[in-house]
Amino acid sequence: MAGTTDHKSFDNPDEVREFPHGKGEILRIGGGEVGRYTLEPGWRWSEHVKPKAGTELCEAPHFQYQLSGTVRLRMADGTEFDIRAGEVAVLEPGHDAWVVGDEPAVVIDWGGAHNWGKS
Repeated sequence: MAGTTDHKSFDNPDEVREFPHGKGEILRIGGGEVGRYTLEPGWRWSEHVKPKAGTELCEAPHFQYQLSGTVRLRMADGTEFDIRAGEVAVLEPGHDAWVVGDEPAVVIDWGGAHNWGKS
């Protein structure tokens, strides 16, 4: 059985999900989805995505690499931590997140793009 190869660019995403202070660009490739989230200073999941998602907390799992900026996470149990540029994070569903500081946060996500910011 021959394998398949493919390549895509975020310059031409398959889908764009826009919110105040941010957007998610989604590529569908290899039977899955990869997201690039660009989050501006002032962005907070519970203020800008929650109304569309309709859940109390973000219920998307994430397996992500942080390209720039800092994002603070608060898990459902109250645990808080920052994810900074150059770090890889695995996040379970049930969290809030917001940009810390004046630099946009750019994240590549292999785990939650299939349902991040969807109704």
